Amino acid sequence: MQTTRWQKTSLTIGDVARRTGIATSALRFYEQKALIESLRTPGNQRRYARDVIRRVSFIRAAQRVGLTLEEIRGMLDDLPAGRAPNREDWQELARRWRPWLDERIAALERLRDQLSSCIGCGCLSLDRCALYNSGDAAGSLGPGPRFLLGDSPKDLEVRN
Repeated sequence: MQTTRWQKTSLTIGDVARRTGIATSALRFYEQKALIESLRTPGNQRRYARDVIRRVSFIRAAQRVGLTLEEIRGMLDDLPAGRAPNREDWQELARRWRPWLDERIAALERLRDQLSSCIGCGCLSLDRCALYNSGDAAGSLGPGPRFLLGDSPKDLEVRN
């Protein structure tokens, strides 16, 4: 049987695991979730195109900043099928990812800056909560930690 060019340049699951630092079980899971794909040899072994390394690296980076696998799949679905994504494809993906990252960064900064003060959770467990959230007034702004989500005590003044 003749070996094709693709078979010579494709990667085994072990190759991808070594190059990306991901366990083979995780690669199979990513494939099951349609985040990556492989072809099968006549012996039913997985073979990956080289561009899967970049996709797996993107998945890892996206998971580290809190994207769900569903969100990641949505982004990866916009990459071209049947060919390796080029620089322009990745730049477009990064452009669409940027607003989400900006919001995530802003949320983390709010958490950092307000962690030691009342975050509008309604717990009234801190001495200062009585000043910022008397009677759990932040609850009128909606569910969750209102001040951490971007509301402020001034928003309570506007409502009253």
